[in-house]
This record gives sequence, C-alpha cells and structure tokens, in this order.
Amino acid sequence: MHRAKTSTMSLGLLLIATLGLSCLSTTIFKQQDGALAQQYIQTIKHRNLVIDLGDGVKTNAQLTFPAVGKGPFPGVLLIHGSGAFDKNETLGFIHKDGPKPPTPLWQIAQYLSERGFAVLRYDKRGVGANFTIDQNVWGNATINDLIQDSDKALNILTLQPEVDPKKISLIGHSEGTLYAPRLAIDNPTKVKNIILMGAAAQNAQDLVHYQTVSIPLEYAAQVLDKNHTGLISIQQITKDPLITPLLVPSSVVHNFLRTNNTKVISNFLLNESGDNPIEAGYISIDKQLKPLLEKSYENTTAFNLSKCNNLFGCPVWYRSLFSLIPNLSIIGNVSKSTGILLLNGENDSWTPVQQAFLLQQRLTEVNHPDHTLITYPNLGHLFYPSSQWENGIGPIEQYVLADIYSWLEAHSGLSRSYFNPTSAASTTGANTNSLNTNKTS
Repeated sequence: MHRAKTSTMSLGLLLIATLGLSCLSTTIFKQQDGALAQQYIQTIKHRNLVIDLGDGVKTNAQLTFPAVGKGPFPGVLLIHGSGAFDKNETLGFIHKDGPKPPTPLWQIAQYLSERGFAVLRYDKRGVGANFTIDQNVWGNATINDLIQDSDKALNILTLQPEVDPKKISLIGHSEGTLYAPRLAIDNPTKVKNIILMGAAAQNAQDLVHYQTVSIPLEYAAQVLDKNHTGLISIQQITKDPLITPLLVPSSVVHNFLRTNNTKVISNFLLNESGDNPIEAGYISIDKQLKPLLEKSYENTTAFNLSKCNNLFGCPVWYRSLFSLIPNLSIIGNVSKSTGILLLNGENDSWTPVQQAFLLQQRLTEVNHPDHTLITYPNLGHLFYPSSQWENGIGPIEQYVLADIYSWLEAHSGLSRSYFNPTSAASTTGANTNSLNTNKTS
C-alpha cells in the first residue's frame, strides 16, 4: 500500500526564515488556503450522453476521463447490481438536507479516471435520478433486455474519441457479474478484461433462497438461540437489529417492523403456525421460523403481480433471471486472451465468497491463463466493513479501489507489467506470467 512521504522543518529554522510571528501566521494560513484550494483542482472531465436502447427507450449516461492528456485512454464500462439503479448505483434516496448515500459506481469511475482511464456508466432502462421509475419500461425489463443494454453501452464506449477501442475492460457488480462474462464471450475482440465484484456463480434461484431462508435460519440458530434450545423469543425478534433486515422480503417482517407489541406478533405467528402452536412467547426455529421464511420465499418467487414498480426487481425480471444459464456454466467460454479478476468480500451474505471460489475453480479447470481471485476479510457485498450476517452500506474501501486500478493498469498496457494486491488473499491462474501468484499481503 502506498504511503505519502512527509518532510519536517525545525521550529528554529522556520522562525529564522520568517520576519516574525505575524508573518508565520500569514504563511500558515496561506498554506491552509492552498490545501483547501487543491480540493477544487479539476482532475477529470466528463461528457453526458444519451444511449438509444431501441424500441423508443433511451437512457442517460456519462463518460469521465482524465483532465490532462490527449488520449485515447483505456476504456472501462461499469455494469450495475440488482435493483432500479441510476448510473452511480446510488444506495438510497437523496434528500436535500440529509447525508449523501454511497455511490459505488461513481466512486469507481472517479478513482479510475483520475488515474488514466475513460469510464462510462449509465442509468438502467426506465430508471432516473433518485429512483424515479418509468413503470412500463422498468416493470417489463428482462435479463436479456439488460444484457442488450450493456452491449449497446459497450458499443457507445468504443466510439468515443477519448477511448482506445483496443483496450476495453468491463466491471460488473453483483447482477452485473452475470452480464460481463456474456459480453466478453460475444465480443472477444472488443473486451480485453473483465472484473467481477461480488460474483454469482450458481443458479440465481438458489441464491435468492440462500438470502431469504438459509442466512436468517443460520443467524437465528447461531446468534439468537444462545442456549441452543431450538427456540427464540418473540421479544428477541422485535429488538434484534439484524434479524429483521435478514428476513426481507417478507410480509412477516413488515408486521414486526410496525409494532414491538409481543402480543400482536404472537397472534400473527399463531395464525401462521398451523399445527405448531406458540408457547410462552417463544417460537421454534425449525417448526415456526423456517416455514415462515419458506413461505416468504415462495411469495417472492410466485410472480403474481400484474404491475410492478418494485425498486429491487419485478416478476418479469425474476422469471428471466431464474431461467438464465448460471455463470459457472459459461465462465469457461471466456476467451483465454481476456484477463479476469474476481473480487469478493469474505463476509458477503448476498453472493457469498464460495461463489467466487467456484468460478476460480472452473477457470483453473479449463486452464484459463490469466485469472485472479482476491478475497477481503471483514468486507461485505458492497466492499464495505460488514458482519458475516449483514452487509454494511458505505463507500468502497480505498484498498479495494487500489487493487482494481493496479490490476487494470497492468492489463491495459500502461506503466506496470505486474500486479501486487494491496490487501487480501490472492490466487491466480497457473500460466499467468505478469501476475504475482499465491500472494498474501
């Protein structure tokens, strides 16, 4: 990890060099003003674009690139995760007087463009700033639509005068990791590298079940059931800060959120418990909680909504997602001339790190010569510090961004010919010559 070097001057020499204390104060304030002014030095430029997605649908996009230099620069396309996301992948509503939510894609774009890359990011179809949604467009979007949208964005990126079309990389996050390999397979001469952040390997339906059933059950058994009786109190559920988010999406959760009255919740659970009555304010993890979670999962995947403006995903999207061929089945078809970087938080509870292990194993099996896996202890799906049960929401850690840049720099014909991850465990393809192998730092 790079550290800035600083130099010091003794107080005696500093005083000698000045005409007095007042001059010293003036010098200090000027230095402070200079430091503040540096915040406003322009390091990147941008150009707003409109991408025609076909059938009368258009979306906004933005290209960022270095403020200095003629270019053309290596190009990067950013592809969002699941949900109705704008070009920045903004993680929450923006309120006039409130704190600004994290914007992972903007963070990546700024970091890379400041360091020599031209980066394109775009709004998902039917989605605008601050989660404004065109229901007819977003509500009917399929996985194939979104893959085609990313393909059109790729074509737009290659046409920009600031971009070197022979040095194009894709960065997909979460759902975007389903698209990047497919784009690389369909465009082997265009796509030089792909980076998969929080990658999905197996069938999406299995992942949704893991998120909505398996994780909450494991948390209840390991954390809430301290005495290992197989029971947890309703009082625990109403007060626990983690179990409620882990149960989303569930009608049960909404009942828990609306009240902390254990009698109301007990009555609700009693109505749902069937032949397994609740006793003394406790519910059985196996007999009550598990069936409720399974029911929630079934409701989520029933696809019985006629209209949808759900921010996460609509029935049409879910159907197409569940029928998609898993990444594990297609990752081996990525050209051996395409570099692949897999990044995963070890505390990711949405796409667990085992998904990345499976992809890395498959790439090793097919002898892909240039693939790297980096896992980050204590980070979650958003590459922000997280517990193993809940993904923390915040900006991407700087050392993750540094790893992305270093790998891309080594793979885009820039100054370095090697890659040295700043932090985490790393493994690479056996035939990779330009990368450090099996390095831990």
